[in-house]
Amino acid sequence: MSKLPAQYQFIDLSDYGRFVARRIASSLQFTAVTPIHVTSWFIISGLLAIICIIYGFNLAAAFFLILKSILDAADGELSRIKNMPSYIGRYYDSIADIILNFLFLLAIWYTNELSIVYMLLAFIGVQLQGTLYNYYYVILRNSVHGDETSRVFEDTAPEAMKGENQASVDMFYKVFNVLYIAFDKTIYLIDKKAIDSKPFPKWFMTAISIYGLGFQLLIMSLMLVLGLSKFIIPFYIVYSILILVFVSIRRLVLK
Repeated sequence: MSKLPAQYQFIDLSDYGRFVARRIASSLQFTAVTPIHVTSWFIISGLLAIICIIYGFNLAAAFFLILKSILDAADGELSRIKNMPSYIGRYYDSIADIILNFLFLLAIWYTNELSIVYMLLAFIGVQLQGTLYNYYYVILRNSVHGDETSRVFEDTAPEAMKGENQASVDMFYKVFNVLYIAFDKTIYLIDKKAIDSKPFPKWFMTAISIYGLGFQLLIMSLMLVLGLSKFIIPFYIVYSILILVFVSIRRLVLK
């Protein structure tokens, strides 16, 4: 099940694992497994990737990074198949993503002779990249009546969905807000008027999907397999330059 109506669906380069994710979700449809269980599985896969990075098992690390990406898609697929939308699940997923991203880069820093400052810059870059992609993607979904679990402006705790506890939603929202508010506000300040744009064309969304987390992890995996671990952190710093390119295209071409 797609997050967008058919006429607005685009080739998402970060979503290469969707076919496998759907197969996983379909196999779990009539089981007691919930989307939150699957999110927990991708956390385990991410932690295994970190252990492999630290001990130099780069091929295994790449495998677990890709598996993490696939399971990251599978939890959402299972949520839609079982008709179990959840703000708790949405925040749990995002909280896990940002913590794992930090730990991935921390593990790479630990195994290479690099300044911790560069590692922090790379982390900031990775998060701003992903935030820009999510910002435009959520704007598109909301403007064409697609999936609305994610909101353009996460400025207040949402009302709990059926089956959720409001206190739990509030708690997860507060943690999410602390972790993401600086990145969200930065991207919003860079391109405030994006919310007023017409639905973004498919070519633009495909281009910016290189900033999707799945594609980011794919690049990291390839660099690990190719023995380019020491270049991962510098790469993500330089890769952030494209933020200005995408924002400029949106502001000058897609008014």
